[in-house]
Amino acid sequence: MSLSASLAASPVAHHGWIDPIVAAAVAESSRIKTRAIDRVAYASDASHYLFTPRSVVVAKDTAEVAAVMRAAATARARVTFRSGGTSLSGQASGDDILIDTRHHFRRIDVLDGGARVRVQPGATVRQVNARLLRHGRRLGPDPASESACTIGGVVANNSSGMACGTEENTYQTLESMILVLPSGTIIDTSAPDADRQLKAAEPALFEGLQRLTRRVRTNPESVRLIQKQFAMKNTIGYGVNAFLDHDSPVELLAHLIIGSEGTLAFVAEATYRTVAIKPKVSTALAVFPNVVEATRALPALLATRAATLELMDATSLRVGQSLPGAPPQLHGLNVTEQAALLIEYQAMEEAELAALTAAGTALLGELPLVAPTRLSTDAAERALARKLRKGLYTAVAGARPSGTTALLEDIVVPVPQLASTCQALEGLFAEHAYSDSVIFGHAKDGNIHFMLTDRFEGDAALGRFTSFTEAMVDLVLEAGGNLKAEHGTGRVMAPYVQRQYGPELHGVMRELKLLCDPTGILNPGVIIEDDPQAPLRGIKLAEPIEAEADRCVECGYCEPVCPSKDLTLTPRQRIAVRRGMKRAEAAGDHALAKELDRQYDYDGVDTCAVEGMCVTACPVLINTGDLVRRLRREDQNPVLAAGWKAAAHGWGATTRAGALALTAADHVPAGLVAGATTVGRALLGADTVPRYSADLPSGGAARAPLTGSLGAGTGEPIAVYLPACVGSMFGAAGDGIGATAAFARLLERAGVRVLVPTGIESLCCSTPWTSKGYAAGRDVMAERVVDAVRVASRDGELPVISDAASCTEGFEHIFQARGVDFHTEDAVDFVVREVLPALGEFAPLVDSLALHPTCSSTQIGLNPGLQTVAQAVAREVTVPYAWTCCGFAGDRGMLHPELTASATAAEAAEVNALDADAHASCNRTCELGMTRATGKEYRHVLELLEEATRPAG
Repeated sequence: MSLSASLAASPVAHHGWIDPIVAAAVAESSRIKTRAIDRVAYASDASHYLFTPRSVVVAKDTAEVAAVMRAAATARARVTFRSGGTSLSGQASGDDILIDTRHHFRRIDVLDGGARVRVQPGATVRQVNARLLRHGRRLGPDPASESACTIGGVVANNSSGMACGTEENTYQTLESMILVLPSGTIIDTSAPDADRQLKAAEPALFEGLQRLTRRVRTNPESVRLIQKQFAMKNTIGYGVNAFLDHDSPVELLAHLIIGSEGTLAFVAEATYRTVAIKPKVSTALAVFPNVVEATRALPALLATRAATLELMDATSLRVGQSLPGAPPQLHGLNVTEQAALLIEYQAMEEAELAALTAAGTALLGELPLVAPTRLSTDAAERALARKLRKGLYTAVAGARPSGTTALLEDIVVPVPQLASTCQALEGLFAEHAYSDSVIFGHAKDGNIHFMLTDRFEGDAALGRFTSFTEAMVDLVLEAGGNLKAEHGTGRVMAPYVQRQYGPELHGVMRELKLLCDPTGILNPGVIIEDDPQAPLRGIKLAEPIEAEADRCVECGYCEPVCPSKDLTLTPRQRIAVRRGMKRAEAAGDHALAKELDRQYDYDGVDTCAVEGMCVTACPVLINTGDLVRRLRREDQNPVLAAGWKAAAHGWGATTRAGALALTAADHVPAGLVAGATTVGRALLGADTVPRYSADLPSGGAARAPLTGSLGAGTGEPIAVYLPACVGSMFGAAGDGIGATAAFARLLERAGVRVLVPTGIESLCCSTPWTSKGYAAGRDVMAERVVDAVRVASRDGELPVISDAASCTEGFEHIFQARGVDFHTEDAVDFVVREVLPALGEFAPLVDSLALHPTCSSTQIGLNPGLQTVAQAVAREVTVPYAWTCCGFAGDRGMLHPELTASATAAEAAEVNALDADAHASCNRTCELGMTRATGKEYRHVLELLEEATRPAG
């Protein structure tokens, strides 16, 4: 069914469907999303399927999930759970009720000094591991999508990863869970009387589990088959190995739910036994002549106790070469049919690593490599190789032809069969005309992923896909392998579960599903599916959209870092809705396209901070802010555009007027000023008139008096300094002096001189125009900045520095866009390099400091320098685990304060719990946003350094 048909067919459109099923179960109706834009936004996950939900419920807690499931079971409404949405086989996509279990389910409790961790399903693997790092521990599962995949999905799919194998996955490391059955029954499996509770609440289920256990254990063929297939990675069907491994019905149920892909129960909480981080690591990226030679080397490499052996074929390497930061082994390589193995040894101690590395080095010297390869302990080299491998799926998929869909599947075969299986797969690709296919994966486990790219539409394309799938299934089963290894059965392999296990074990699985979910409401079509045509329904067609975002594969890596993720849309959803508009237009549903476009104004455009944090997480470097800036530019008000162009011409007067207005407002009752801006917003629009609030400071000092030489010493100035206009418009916090004055004093103490160009009052990094899409005003300012800096820097001889991270980034963008070779550096890095060494010894100013990096400091690589200065002024520096972009984004936090409130909520709670002595950042508007969010006074870190080094008396 097309998107427009799915939406049109939805009973929600007739306003009757949602009331009896969901409304009574959800305490606040605002958490029930039925608008077209919400449903289209949630329709897309990382898979190649697209199912548009009838409604989305942003569940508040476990009890609410239970209530929704009870109501759905009564009404026979289908339920799908969505958290990270990184699943690749359609498990997180449904066409009825979709329950968002990410928004309110992010709690992480580290237990027993990190030996255990209790986690809710909305926390990502990376967030959990960040909490465990200080204890030298980590989760066992290590999926490549760790930055975005959540614990809910890791449990539901029994995810593994590069080093996890079958020894450290969820099945082996989960200690207990809180589960919710479709009946609404909630069981904490850690309770001493959990078996008694289950028997009392669900007697049929309790007895049925015991009956199935006897059935499996007394069937020798079932036992043999389970032991054989689960000796490898295996996520096809249900984890029936649990019938052999567990006697307690509750423990059995918990381990059957692991890998059940949301079809048996909801996991509200999981407690893991963690594993030790092996800190000593050596890595090599070994390039072989072809995939066959690479896979033939596996047994010998396994014998040397390699912890990681990751395979990448020629297509993978070609795409990897084009990515920024490609490993040096790929530089200049003419890739034809070569393949590579990422080889890694891990140990607790240096001596152990030395022995492992020696064995690996000796073997590498004997292998048929394209070029000599060495094992390195350099962390930077390891990071480059791992980044290549972990971003491989999205990078390869992002390189697909526009308008096509990337379909990724994974299989596992015994390692001795891997070489011949890869050869046969390549033959199948050629036979079925999949010319851009790719093979990569966890070769150590015999587990490989392969990707097909096509427009899966029409009889020819779908027939080719069906024929390929049948041949691939035959190939894997004949090799003694499993049709799924770590991505879950999903939808495409569900009809093949019986071929994998035979009718007896498939019958056990069907009965298990009936026992847990007697009304069949949970994720139908996933794992248990009889219709061989079912996998062909709902395949996502990626309609071409704007060039800035067309490469998106909707992987969701961007979502955890997005400031608007809990308010409106994430970057993935912004792109998915653009595609939804195209689908609606293609289907002739112009009314739907218009409705989506109308709702997109606020959700997609107005509340996007355009700060670009998404690009820091995107494997194919999509900056959704670029798309939103384009949309703002195309939809700009000509009167406002002219006004902003005029402001660019008279920027000095504009900034001083703004500063004076803030100072005047500071002496007037806040309610009067706020009331005036409220009226202005009502008349001219919330995206035009900023909202005044009492927490805004008075205006800052003019920059013109700084013109000329600034600092001390008799030598020539060593840099051109462009003090940020945000520091001039917004005054310092409290009794502070502000970043600009602090920087000037630090220069004097260090005996360093810089040059402030003539006309500084009228210079700006152009971000205000760029973010709003006012190209004419941006061009006016950019030209002025380049002319001024060209003269002051002696045509680029001197570096250019600024004292607000976003402005440093903005100046850098101006110079890049204008093709001038001016080196840009933030004042923080400049101080680390030129000032700190000259300041000598000084005592820390405070015991504890809460530090807020910014989106710009992250993107320009400033965070290490920021940390260095912070550690100089405080004995203990804490960057909150929940740190992310504050969403203030220049004036966006004043136009839409709800964006900053949402973006900072988690970090603010953590900061307030820390109760540090001081709070710092490196950008004035971000300091305003964090001050508003926390009630704590945030200052520029250079202000604290100036105070710490202030002469006595």
